[in-house]
Amino acid sequence: MHAGAAQAGLYSDDLARCLVESTTAADKNALVKWMFATMALHPAVKSIASVTDAERTRSTRSTAELFEKLLIGSCRTQAQQAVKYEGAIALQSGFQILGQVAARELFADPNVAHGLAELEKYIDSPKIGQVLAPAQ
Repeated sequence: MHAGAAQAGLYSDDLARCLVESTTAADKNALVKWMFATMALHPAVKSIASVTDAERTRSTRSTAELFEKLLIGSCRTQAQQAVKYEGAIALQSGFQILGQVAARELFADPNVAHGLAELEKYIDSPKIGQVLAPAQ
């Protein structure tokens, strides 16, 4: 590992915990909405996602306000300590964890879970079972 590299550690863990604990369900939903609106720009999904520029801008502004609230207010000390001892990468790590938690909550919604379960209709389970079965 070179001198500029940083690893997630105690302080980034503290920051991530604070970010998760300091966000409401509505905050997490807004974060996932922003993630979706941003991912909808990718050519692979652009044709199946309908997000207007105005919606994306509103979502981006809302998420920026959330990040500011968390870094300047709720998790100020944890953010300062994480950057001081682990570098700016600690911020990325903390917000990555927050995004994962927010997405996990989204996937827990019964409608989304049902949509995910639809995949099973199209999977050839016996073929996969053969591949994954222990060798005899």
